[in-house]
Amino acid sequence: MAAVTDPRPGPWRRLWRAASPRATRGQVLAGVLCAALGFGVVVQVRQTDTSGLADLRETDLVRILDDTTERGDRLAGEVQDLEATRRELTEGSDRAAAAEQAAAARAQEYGLLAGTLPAHGPGIVATITDPGAALRSTNLIQLVQELRDSGAEGIQVGQTRVVAQTAFADGSGGVLVDGRLERSPYVVTVIGDPSTLATALDIPGGVRETLRSAGADLDVQQRPGDDGVSLTALHAVSAPQYARPASPQQ
Repeated sequence: MAAVTDPRPGPWRRLWRAASPRATRGQVLAGVLCAALGFGVVVQVRQTDTSGLADLRETDLVRILDDTTERGDRLAGEVQDLEATRRELTEGSDRAAAAEQAAAARAQEYGLLAGTLPAHGPGIVATITDPGAALRSTNLIQLVQELRDSGAEGIQVGQTRVVAQTAFADGSGGVLVDGRLERSPYVVTVIGDPSTLATALDIPGGVRETLRSAGADLDVQQRPGDDGVSLTALHAVSAPQYARPASPQQ
């Protein structure tokens, strides 16, 4: 008499089948759609990266070209000044006086860059009105970065001189600039080419539009010529704790 076998699978086999992944038509279709979507995103990102200047208006391209030309001329002038200084130091009859004069000029230049000396020159006064106190530190950081990219040689926010080490943070009803609470209206005084600085703040999708979307308003006054603007706030420089001058061999 033949043995009767049970056609039903055992409990372990049923558990194994239940836990095993089984691709359905819907899952396969969803996978294909995800792959197609990912491919489309990659293509769009690459097109955006490569389009670059092609999306800008003619006026923006002209402005960028003018800025680039101006920076090139400024750098060429600095090179000529440095070469003239080198000739005076190496070939002049009174090398000591030339060295002293060059050192004084360099100290003055570093003082302006470090914010330890008052500064005066042509520039702009940008006033940000924020009635809803919605402005964040990132908005001021974007403003400062745009001004620096446009050739700003000195910036002051309220009563704080902005230098490389200046910190921005959100505060109660305002923005902390190097620990000092600044509130609306934020007055930003900048030394540089007035036209270039003012144009940079009006770039489509730039600072002005970002501030407007946050509920703030930006007013820019150009101050060309000798009247210009003055930076009176000074930055207190602390001695470096760890950094030391490196030798030429290092």
